[in-house]
Amino acid sequence: MPQVRFPGESIEQRRARALRERVHDLRGSRQRILDAADAERRRIERDLHDGAQQRMVAVAMTLGLAESRMETDPASAAKLIAQAREEAQLAVKELRELARGIHPALLSERGLGPALEALASRCPVPVEIRGVPERPLCAPVESAAYYITAEALTNVAKYAHACKARVELAIENGALRVQISDDGIGGADPTIGTGLRGLNDRVEALEGSLALESPAGGGTTVSVELPLDPP
Repeated sequence: MPQVRFPGESIEQRRARALRERVHDLRGSRQRILDAADAERRRIERDLHDGAQQRMVAVAMTLGLAESRMETDPASAAKLIAQAREEAQLAVKELRELARGIHPALLSERGLGPALEALASRCPVPVEIRGVPERPLCAPVESAAYYITAEALTNVAKYAHACKARVELAIENGALRVQISDDGIGGADPTIGTGLRGLNDRVEALEGSLALESPAGGGTTVSVELPLDPP
């Protein structure tokens, strides 16, 4: 970029001004680097929380079920323990992938539909998946849909006392709509814990929107809209 000269400005003044501008540019660059690093740390934190945590919740619940059957049905308990071991191994693999900033392997290799079906299969509550888009979407949108579903199903398993849940997807007006609902006890409070706040951060980063409906005794519905062409 050519150097700007001002009438009547001495060489020393020009050098001093150039130095001030350079310091200002360096400060701006430093702040952008810090902001990017903070955003990346938050992303990794959310991915670890939303992805691997659900696997570990499933492991804990499966082991608890196995423990309750140890005396009455040892064969069934042994199968549950083997299932928990496999799930724990997958959690370790996913943690390693996420630590490198990589999408979960199934999402990267086979797409959103199989990845969501895998989440549903790991949830201790029966989950129906409907409306997965046939064509691939951009990576940030697919990643957000995956982790939003993972966090929502984790909350269903931990807090909802639900008998069933449903994940519905649709493309409408240039956006992907994701709705996760359950028939549990409701009463979810977005001000408690970091899970829902993390979801909201993830959605806002893509200039999307998130709504929560959770009347006491009426189940919980998380509705998200994600632009197909995020910034």
